[in-house]
Amino acid sequence: MLYHSIDPVFDENSRILLLGSFPSPKSREAGFYYGHPQNRFWKVLSAVLSVPEPQSVEEKREMLLSHGIALWDVLASCEIDGASDASIRNAAANDFSRIT
Repeated sequence: MLYHSIDPVFDENSRILLLGSFPSPKSREAGFYYGHPQNRFWKVLSAVLSVPEPQSVEEKREMLLSHGIALWDVLASCEIDGASDASIRNAAANDFSRIT
C-alpha cells in the first residue's frame, strides 16, 4: 500500500481545484506534482496562463497560487503498478474537508 505524501497546494484565494489521481513514482521521488520530465502538465498550464514555464517547485507553487489554482490528488492511498491509473486497487480518498 502506498500513501500520498505530497501536501495539497492551496490558500484562501484558491478558486479553481485541479485534481489528479495519485502521484507517479517520479512525482513521489521529486516530492511534488507532475514531476516526470516528460509530463506536459506544467508546460500546458503555463501556456494557458500565458506565463513562463516554472522550473522549481517554488515557482510551480507560486504560479498556481497567484492564479487562484489549488492542486491535489483524489486518492490518499492505494496499490498501484508504476504510474498506471488502470492498475489502481484498494483506493482510499483524500479528506477534502482539509481544503474547503
